Amino acid sequence: QLQASGGGSVQAGGSLKLACVASASVRSIDVMGWYRQAPGKQRELVATISRRIGTNYADSVKGRFTISSDNDDAIYLQMNSLKSEDTGVYYCNAVKFGGTSYWGQGTQVTVSS
Repeated sequence: QLQASGGGSVQAGGSLKLACVASASVRSIDVMGWYRQAPGKQRELVATISRRIGTNYADSVKGRFTISSDNDDAIYLQMNSLKSEDTGVYYCNAVKFGGTSYWGQGTQVTVSS
């Protein structure tokens, strides 16, 4: 229902762009966002976007990452100036009006120093 793509391996200082598209079965989306999980750590918020709320970023990515949306069913995450601590599996999330939450399959981002 959420298809994420765009992960990969890059050297520190490089850039990657993630994309997430919601299928036709996921409509009336209120908020979409990206979360990540590093090995041995809990999943954490990276950024969210909503027509109602606007954008929200984790302090650790402010000024380096930009979240954007397209037609309310696709989001992107432009990641610049990547650091080794950005390494992890990135998950796309969508929350519908009413609270139902959907997760994508995750895409690996590896940043080598």
